[in-house]
Amino acid sequence: MIPAPRNPGETTHATPQPGWHKPAVHRHFHRIAWLAVALTLGVVVFGAFVRLSDAGLSCPDWPTCYGRATWPQASADAAGHAATAIRPFETHKAWREQVHRHLAAFLGLVVFSLALLAARRRRWGISQVVAAAGLVALAIPLYMQGAHGAATALAVLGEAMLLFAALRWSNVDLARAGALTLAVIVFQALLGMWTVTLLLKPIVVMGHLLGGLLTFSLLSWMAWRATDVPILRADAGALRRWLWLALGVLGVQIALGGWVSANYAALSCGAGNWSAGNFPKCVGLWAPPADFREGFVLWRGVGVDYEGGVLDGASRIAIQLAHRMMAVVAFVVLLAMAMRLLRTPDLRFWGGLLGALTVAQVVLGILNVKLALPLAVAVMHNAGAALLLFVLVTLLARLRDVPRA
Repeated sequence: MIPAPRNPGETTHATPQPGWHKPAVHRHFHRIAWLAVALTLGVVVFGAFVRLSDAGLSCPDWPTCYGRATWPQASADAAGHAATAIRPFETHKAWREQVHRHLAAFLGLVVFSLALLAARRRRWGISQVVAAAGLVALAIPLYMQGAHGAATALAVLGEAMLLFAALRWSNVDLARAGALTLAVIVFQALLGMWTVTLLLKPIVVMGHLLGGLLTFSLLSWMAWRATDVPILRADAGALRRWLWLALGVLGVQIALGGWVSANYAALSCGAGNWSAGNFPKCVGLWAPPADFREGFVLWRGVGVDYEGGVLDGASRIAIQLAHRMMAVVAFVVLLAMAMRLLRTPDLRFWGGLLGALTVAQVVLGILNVKLALPLAVAVMHNAGAALLLFVLVTLLARLRDVPRA
């Protein structure tokens, strides 16, 4: 029996007793999970680099790049391929897009291995995961051959099998989380394809960002649970409620940030000016003309090339203002959460980290405007959002109630 804490907030780091059950996972599961976490962070950050360097359409075919598994080394190597009719080959951009695809494919294999390990004790568990992945794999060559309907049907069937397994299985061995994460990875691959084929459609670009961060969050949660390092607290329930609130607010802010980027609205208030004209004002005004209705139309026509954006100035200003207003809410909520953690024994490190990351995100957001969206700062802003998610998910995964006698 774990001794009762001396006060309601005391942390007890005794060996977990009833009330905390170590997941029955493979002995190397946590190592593979942490590899997947690090790889996912790299894929998300590198994806932001690809997107922000305007290389998202540099390989107009999918999953190849001008017909190659890698990418052409020179314009002459791409000459004659049908993709050149869509977009001229640019060596300095094509490698970025295709390297990102290869990194994402390797991540998919790692998540597939996690799903297999998690499902190995389930009846027909390995068969279900392999069959679902096989259907998705078979859909890729069909898509490349032009059989888009059949490819879509197979991919949807594979996704349905994974989601059905996730609903049926429990999480005692992380089988549910493994199947769900693999399903998210498959959908991420579809979003990556649609990002190219639908010409950077904003709703798809934003969804691809959110899917990447959802994958990162799920893998972080699994890695911590498999590592089995709970933080036992009498007030864990109250802390978790605050953490879920903070996570929800952060999720909304990330989605708005993705919408800003997808619609090329980051500099809609002006840029490269250290006066108040572009921040905190917008185009020199406290109440600039803003078309929120047009700015938040989620679905527009297919066949439109969205590179560079298609919205007028008032619509882009509305998107930028929404992101700024939500940033104030997120700043207050996250900072309040950080202060709560700083007052909590054994959670002060996480509180300090959360507070520092929150302040850094605000500073990076302002610098994006003041410095006219420099690539390094914009990429760090994306990485900062991922790290904020990591802190919140870490605490949600590790906080548990002190078991009663």
